[in-house]
Amino acid sequence: MAEEKQTPVSTMAENYEEIPITTAKTVKKSKKLSLIPLIFLIYFEVAGGPYGEEPAVQSAGPLFAILGFLIFPFIWSVPEALITAELSTTFPGNGGFVTWAYTAFGPFWGSLMGTWKFLSGVINIASFPVLCISYMEKLFPIFSSGVPRYMAILVSTLLLSFLNYTGLAIVGYVAVVLGIVSLAPFIIMSLIAIPKIQPHRWISLGQKGVKKDWNMFFNSLFWNLNFWDNVSTLVGEVENPKKTFPKALFSSVILTCFGYLIPLMAVTGAVSVDQREWETGFMANAAEMISGKWLKFWIEIGAILSSIGLFEAQLSTCSFQLLGMAELAFLPKFFALRSKWFNTPWVGILLSTAISLGMSYMNFTDIISSANFLYSLGMFLELASFLWLRRKYPLVNRPYKVPMKMPGLVVMCLIPSVFLVFIMAIATKIVLLISGLMTVGGIGWYFFMKLCKTKKWLKFYDDVEEPIVG
Repeated sequence: MAEEKQTPVSTMAENYEEIPITTAKTVKKSKKLSLIPLIFLIYFEVAGGPYGEEPAVQSAGPLFAILGFLIFPFIWSVPEALITAELSTTFPGNGGFVTWAYTAFGPFWGSLMGTWKFLSGVINIASFPVLCISYMEKLFPIFSSGVPRYMAILVSTLLLSFLNYTGLAIVGYVAVVLGIVSLAPFIIMSLIAIPKIQPHRWISLGQKGVKKDWNMFFNSLFWNLNFWDNVSTLVGEVENPKKTFPKALFSSVILTCFGYLIPLMAVTGAVSVDQREWETGFMANAAEMISGKWLKFWIEIGAILSSIGLFEAQLSTCSFQLLGMAELAFLPKFFALRSKWFNTPWVGILLSTAISLGMSYMNFTDIISSANFLYSLGMFLELASFLWLRRKYPLVNRPYKVPMKMPGLVVMCLIPSVFLVFIMAIATKIVLLISGLMTVGGIGWYFFMKLCKTKKWLKFYDDVEEPIVG
């Protein structure tokens, strides 16, 4: 591999096993992400506030919703964050989870991981303008249907994509502002609600006559609390990632969990309404019941701001993932092109935006379920990669290491794996069809890229060497 084009992703300590994965050099130095902006970027990768947690109450009642947001982080969010912290600091480049799967199992699985995670990411991006317009229509009913709704989704997507193009550092600081402004009304609402809380409402199993929808319940939990590993595609853009990254991940886990649980307990304890009213956007109505229209308006504005933060964070990781895959020679070199003005991966931004626009007009539930299914496939591979890398390279220098031995790690990975199986088992036929077609497409894409390399139809960075033990 040509030395002038590539630098090691990770440098292992002397006398340790070496994994010589390499990527292309960044042509121009850009401002690196510091701790606080990274915390809020991760926060928006995963949550962005309590917006969107309402269907958990609608589908299963207050008690199950509270238990879900209390227990699920321990069986899913914490293990995923721990794995992301270890592997991201061991492989501090923009390849992220693609590098992990490739190092563990070879190029085919690295490429397929890239397909699953990228597609789940862009499908997820598509849900944010839909969520944003769902809140906007409460302020402006004209956006509830028809041409105005479609145009609002189109214009908002294009404007937000341009903001992403202006630079990751800008996006990071915008995320800090958006996070503070969008969380503030929930803190105020929770404080005002304290005298009105009746604890017996928390143990309600749901309203009589309302059938439980476990499919919606578990998909809502999964959608609100996953995607912790997506930020691994930005590690190459982080200042001192070996120290900054674990701190940012764990801070974001705490912020996310409390950001969901406290408002949920405040509203379910203080407000008694028909369970069927707990649809997306109900938190704003609850704020009006608790405090007045002024707080409802603030939460509706906060929802729009939160959707912007979610969109920006997810688009950043998707576009930098494509850049990282190009540097690993899974994609042609032009996917690694950066803007001359902002040093952002403009090809990745353009492609991610185009695909997400096409997905924006799907049913919202189908959007969430399809993203969850593809993400689940990728997570199976990621958990397997994590365990296999621990066994295959036990002596590799890991700047952050999950403090467990192999039996403990297997148990830690087995619990979320059971949940992944359940999420996939309850998928609808349309979700299975979409996910199956995309997986077949990803397999075909891998062999097409191999053909392009062989025939020299497209330019690639030199092939990355197979990982070996030094």
